[in-house]
Amino acid sequence: MTQLTSPHACTDMSAVRAEIDKLDATLVSLLRERAAYIDRAIALKQINGWPARIPQRVEDVVSKVRDAAGDEGLDPELVDTLWRHLIDWSIAREARVIREI
Repeated sequence: MTQLTSPHACTDMSAVRAEIDKLDATLVSLLRERAAYIDRAIALKQINGWPARIPQRVEDVVSKVRDAAGDEGLDPELVDTLWRHLIDWSIAREARVIREI
């Protein structure tokens, strides 16, 4: 991860925006890395004959990120919404591939 300047050390909006841009680039990179694990999950689900959506796993993931958000002082509702969207995107991607093969 790129070295960031502390938010309190940013003295103007230009500095704040530059740090947000760095964070955004890191988040995109991490999302791509997460997608690579989703690709592997697709292959393993095909081998095991599992469906794309496993509701218990969805709720487990959301519960874990909600807890992590709370621990970090971040709004768990925000994280819940973001992760459910991310999970839905991932499952749709899995379902398309699983049906194609």
